[in-house]
Amino acid sequence: MERSPKMFRWSLLLLVVLLILPANRPLHAQRHVRWLKETQQAPVRIAGEQLRFPSLLQVNIDQAIESRRDWELYRDTIRDRWLKELGPVAIRPRPLPKLEILETEQLPEGITRQRVRYEALPGEFVEAYIVRPSRLRGQVPGIVVLHSTVNHSIRQPAGVEGAPEKAFGLGAARRGMVAFCPRNYLWPNNDMIQAQQQADHFLEAYPDSRGMARMLYDSQLAVDLLLAQPHVDAGRIGSVGHSLGAKEVIYLAAFDERVRATVSSEGGISKTFSNWDAPWYLGKQMHDSPHDHNELLGLVAPRAFLLIGGDSADGTVSWPLVEDALRIYRLYGRRPPLGLYNHGQGHAVPAEAEARIYEWLEVELGRR
Repeated sequence: MERSPKMFRWSLLLLVVLLILPANRPLHAQRHVRWLKETQQAPVRIAGEQLRFPSLLQVNIDQAIESRRDWELYRDTIRDRWLKELGPVAIRPRPLPKLEILETEQLPEGITRQRVRYEALPGEFVEAYIVRPSRLRGQVPGIVVLHSTVNHSIRQPAGVEGAPEKAFGLGAARRGMVAFCPRNYLWPNNDMIQAQQQADHFLEAYPDSRGMARMLYDSQLAVDLLLAQPHVDAGRIGSVGHSLGAKEVIYLAAFDERVRATVSSEGGISKTFSNWDAPWYLGKQMHDSPHDHNELLGLVAPRAFLLIGGDSADGTVSWPLVEDALRIYRLYGRRPPLGLYNHGQGHAVPAEAEARIYEWLEVELGRR
């Protein structure tokens, strides 16, 4: 059977399109990291006692989640329950504060680093570092970087002081991103943590809220301020934190859909893994609820979330919560961007983990 001239022309056009598109496809078309699959494999052995928590797929004894529609009808119930437990500060309106620039440095590698000050809650002032490439064109990703439990607080992520592998703000700027690195409320200044004193002060002023509500409020305010910076692409916002900061980004990712990609390193994903019941986090009241942070991972879906462990706060023991959340992620697609990478080197950020943190953010935020 002969082909008509019209059919031949359409076939030729289709062939040209198929040949041209791959060649012109931008580098950032890579959807996920090349090592995603390995982060979704169950460990051979899980040490310690078996975790017990309600599965995300089981609404109640008579009702299960069987489809994406089922989940999306149910997810607001989970979200509202957690926000109610956190208290009113978690949903408090956030007027955009004025930034006072305290210091500006031009680093020799073409990076601008600014220390700023702003009012977070009435009468409560916070400092932060903004780290960015000195020359920017167009829109670039923005990253909220939350520091760990070190006295030098925001100087760690900004690369001013401390372990260079944890200077995620400076590292992000070196890769063409804008980083906003706010101080946690447990530090009255940039030089010393006073956890109990600061938690007592907050809980006295806001007795109906948990300490974690303040951390969520502050981190969402950081997103607001990041988005107010020139050249930051509102569709490419990420977050990263280690230890204390890793705890904070779990909540930020769960409750702020503007955050498209997150890395949580060694925070302790389960409420049973570390000191989540401290007054500056969830308090002793958390033991009254059987629900665990697999539910927060479910709320993040289908956005990208990488959990990193070293078999200290997180590791193989974290897998059951990730596995449960993967069931929700898979309702959205066959290659869900949720995984657990365990480097097995303790409460640290070894070189491979550091490299994977940046690769995860770059790929998931469209930098490659």
